[in-house]
Amino acid sequence: MFTATADRGLPTPAQDTAQRWWRDAVIYQVYVRSFRDTTGDGTGDLAGVRAGLPYLKRLGVDGIWLSPFFPSPQHDHGYDVADYRDVDPAYGDLNEFDRLMADAHRLGLKVLLDIVPNHCSSEHPWFQTALEEGPDGPSRRLFHFADGRGEHGELPPNNWRAMFGGPAWSRITEEDGTPGQWYLHMFTPEQPDLNWRNPDVAADFDKVLRFWLDRGVDGFRIDVAAGLFKHPELPDSPDPAADERTRDSVNPLAWNQPEVHQVWRDWRALCEEYTARDGHDRLLVGEVSVRTPGEQAAYVRPDELHQAFFFHLLTARWDIGLFRKVISEALTDIADTGSTVTWVLNNHDQVRTVTRYAGEPGTPEGASGPARARAAALLMLALPGAAYIYQGEELGLPEVDDLPDEVLTDPIFHRTGSRQHIRDGCRVPLPWSGDAAPYGFSAAEAARTWLPQPASFAGHTADRAVADTGSFWHLYREALQLRRGLPQLGDGTLRWLASPPQVLAFVRGDGLVCAVNFGTESVPAPVAGDPLLASGACPAGTLPGATAAWWMDPEQPLLP
Repeated sequence: MFTATADRGLPTPAQDTAQRWWRDAVIYQVYVRSFRDTTGDGTGDLAGVRAGLPYLKRLGVDGIWLSPFFPSPQHDHGYDVADYRDVDPAYGDLNEFDRLMADAHRLGLKVLLDIVPNHCSSEHPWFQTALEEGPDGPSRRLFHFADGRGEHGELPPNNWRAMFGGPAWSRITEEDGTPGQWYLHMFTPEQPDLNWRNPDVAADFDKVLRFWLDRGVDGFRIDVAAGLFKHPELPDSPDPAADERTRDSVNPLAWNQPEVHQVWRDWRALCEEYTARDGHDRLLVGEVSVRTPGEQAAYVRPDELHQAFFFHLLTARWDIGLFRKVISEALTDIADTGSTVTWVLNNHDQVRTVTRYAGEPGTPEGASGPARARAAALLMLALPGAAYIYQGEELGLPEVDDLPDEVLTDPIFHRTGSRQHIRDGCRVPLPWSGDAAPYGFSAAEAARTWLPQPASFAGHTADRAVADTGSFWHLYREALQLRRGLPQLGDGTLRWLASPPQVLAFVRGDGLVCAVNFGTESVPAPVAGDPLLASGACPAGTLPGATAAWWMDPEQPLLP
């Protein structure tokens, strides 16, 4: 039995904010080196992104987020930036970027850039100068250089651990050949952390943002947005466990320092300056990895970031209680700030949903990954707010979890020697067409892609998906068409429905019902008649296991 409950009725946003494009936008994440290759070298490029824009327009997204394409030695595939105001030759040049911008805007697609303010490359001119200047040089104050502990400074300045394994400190050799100071890197040694307590850092990033805004970009995805500031005294962490890979939630001295909020106020003011010129919002969306939705809400106050990715849905296992809990918390804490929730199910750092949602092999749920992934996608696109889709999710790509050790490029693997948490499996180049590698990804038929594509990709090519009306691609496309055509979806209100065990159901606006069956057995459908859209076959009057569906139900109006 499905009955309405009054446990949550969210306020309707004010009219002036409801019209802002970012509030309910659906953005497609393009991992540039794995999207499409036009040069035949096996690595994607900006011209390849431009060639794929009509495909993305047909899919129905509102814009794209481009992974870093700036000059970089590629120790972390572009998240180690050597020059924030140019294009790495491997991806093209500024002229190609300008053509990409022009084509995207001609198609009505927004373009977001991935900006990396927490750290740069060890090959950045600032860091190279810091190495040359010596301990008293002003460039060292652009980073976190410190003397070591121990009789001869042979020990790191504190016990902090790096996100990608090992200590968060590396010792340099000074110009005269003697052992020198240590510098902080919360990721890899090739990614020294910038010192945001030095005003020269903020001043330079102001110039960086203006450089790209002047070229027409519509906003920025901000890497490690809860980082930037470290405790000024760099004391030991209260949790120094040596076997921790990630310190994100356990080292409060390195993350989520209160001073970071002023940076986002300044960046928001800069974006508002550009908006005032032409009336078009420039978006700031943060990668804010914090422990609770309440902590995340502090980043999306009206004068800070417009939005922040809500990772708690992404990290929830396939469980009705967890899904309802994290959705309710997001709608309570984030929506109350005046922002909208920014939902994600995957990105370039996570195991793909088809694999992540699969049950244990040999169990009745063991082959349920694709069905659950389809249902989760329909659920996400029915929620109030914005949504981000990682490239290849619309093709139903599985995680490639059998890459040989010798081809792995993830610094996590090379820093730890462990395959646990490595990210290469979700970054394998996309399959576009054909029955053999490189599956239309590269302009050269015999190109060797930077990560090898498995034989199974032949069943997931874009051409095959577009031709198959029952594919993941068509599910996403039809959901996006309905989302744009129905006022009940996107931004706005949600009200939970009381429902049978293992079924999550809610009403959007005036009578749009979404229900998801987290179980394995069919249950009666909440609404009579055929659904508008379902993630799988829905025989009349039923909602099968691992299935989501949308209905229009005039008997379920939103209560005042």
